[in-house]
Amino acid sequence: MTHITRRSTDILILGSGGAGLLAALHAKSANPELQVTVAVKGLLGKSGCTRMVQGGYNVALAAGDSAERHFMDTLDGGKWLNDQDLAWTLVTEAQTRIRELENRWGCFFDRNPDGTIHQKAFAGQTFDRTVHKGDLTGIEIINRLAEQVWARGIERLEEHRALALIRSADGTRISGVLLLDIRRGGFVFVQAKAVLLGTGGGPTMYKYHTPSGDKSCDGMAMALRAGLELRDMEMVQFHPTGVLAGPGTRMTGTIIEEGLRGAGGYLLDGSGQRFMHNYDPRGERATRDIVSRSMEREIQAGRVNEAGGLWLEMKHLGPEKVAKMFKGMVERCADMGFDLAGDRVPVVPTAHYMMGGVVFRADGSTALPGLFAAGEDTGGVHGANRLGGNGVANSTVFGGLAGDAMARFIPRDGELAPPDEAALDAAMGTALAPFGRRPQPLGPLRDALAALMWDKAGILRDAGGLAEARSGLDALEAELQAAGVADGMRGFNLSWADWLNLESLILISRAIVAAAEAREESRGAHWREDFPQTNDDAAGLSHTLVTLDGGEVRLGWRDVAFTRVRPGQSLLTPQAAE
Repeated sequence: MTHITRRSTDILILGSGGAGLLAALHAKSANPELQVTVAVKGLLGKSGCTRMVQGGYNVALAAGDSAERHFMDTLDGGKWLNDQDLAWTLVTEAQTRIRELENRWGCFFDRNPDGTIHQKAFAGQTFDRTVHKGDLTGIEIINRLAEQVWARGIERLEEHRALALIRSADGTRISGVLLLDIRRGGFVFVQAKAVLLGTGGGPTMYKYHTPSGDKSCDGMAMALRAGLELRDMEMVQFHPTGVLAGPGTRMTGTIIEEGLRGAGGYLLDGSGQRFMHNYDPRGERATRDIVSRSMEREIQAGRVNEAGGLWLEMKHLGPEKVAKMFKGMVERCADMGFDLAGDRVPVVPTAHYMMGGVVFRADGSTALPGLFAAGEDTGGVHGANRLGGNGVANSTVFGGLAGDAMARFIPRDGELAPPDEAALDAAMGTALAPFGRRPQPLGPLRDALAALMWDKAGILRDAGGLAEARSGLDALEAELQAAGVADGMRGFNLSWADWLNLESLILISRAIVAAAEAREESRGAHWREDFPQTNDDAAGLSHTLVTLDGGEVRLGWRDVAFTRVRPGQSLLTPQAAE
């Protein structure tokens, strides 16, 4: 029998990004007697995608702006695929949360000369509403939240990787989570009255990607295996400007934030000519999906620089001004050998964010009692395309709401339910399976996955390419299941980590491809070259729903509910109330 350490807690939070930390702080504040434990794959305060946020936090604060206006921008950007109740919660709660971040948790954002919060321009918005701390907003938020967590006696399981969500013995609720103690290589089962899934997304199955390589969509994969639905998984956002370090590299984790294009930066082809106005009248300030597609078309046409990408140029704005406005970005580019303020930087679109994810309610609850979710693990808030600046708002808004809801849930419905021991044993067996096979290098398999998803299920898609992606993923899955890792020291076993990462990434890639094959239209981030039209927004617009049935990915549909406003209407006009 495999050895396993068992422990319990009232609330177990998976992930220490904005969603996880706000959930922990809200739950502990609502009921200080609760035992709250945060489990994180890396180190608390040093992990997660929120820390990497450069641009800022969208919120309607200024005179002339409004939650209604922010809401309509979010729906327009999401091409009406948003869950409107979730989108409305985002824009209204963000107004409370941004003040809470400053006044309660100690974050400090840039100010105008009159002392009001400075808000800059981001693409796809009709008002400059992006709150920021220079271009290092995520670091400011995570540093302050981590300090507050450390000060409140919230327990930490650092370098613990979540492997499986375990249902109760009777199958009616969640019992807890199977974790891998990365340092020692042993299993830990944490029983909990409530669990938050806040591991973040991380589309690192693509050749070019912004999240760090340890992000592997584990939360979504665990949710699928636990029987939950994922919606709109075809909606993968590609950020237009990832720094391209040179030929033959996937080093695009340094993105050049959207505020540079909002401030007037130019995108240039390989010969130095602007091209965005050939695709959209808004030019470089078009939404991310449009800019990324336009760039990809330029690249496919061969109008590239020597690195195989395009150029971003800022020097026409004045090098001193750029260096002052975007200090962090200028320094990061300099570390890579590029002069952002006074020259050009080679860029390429890069996989950035998952708009799809777990079906959840505004309080974070899911279809599995006791399991809550927030942040990039969830779907529905952003629809078919996320506006830059809405991501960190999403994580902090719904993380806080989930923390409040878990604190209410526990005295009413929470219990430490005994686990399904057979499921627990099966999950450990799956994780240990590669040790019983002949070891082989996993790098080629990972490279094959990255190339397959980029070429066949990336920015531009069609039926033939998606069919190749589907069959290619089946082959890669079979190859992974035949691959082994060396059974030496299991603590900090990087080959084992790679195997587990690939297991999650291939499963979620299958979900992406299944949903992309099913949606025979182009909408937001999902572009079908063979179906370039966008269907009538008001006539049968539906979410795709992916489930797992006996290891097979199943696809279903659910109509979009226009609960607040219908396509063609606006909350800014009287007709919306009819």
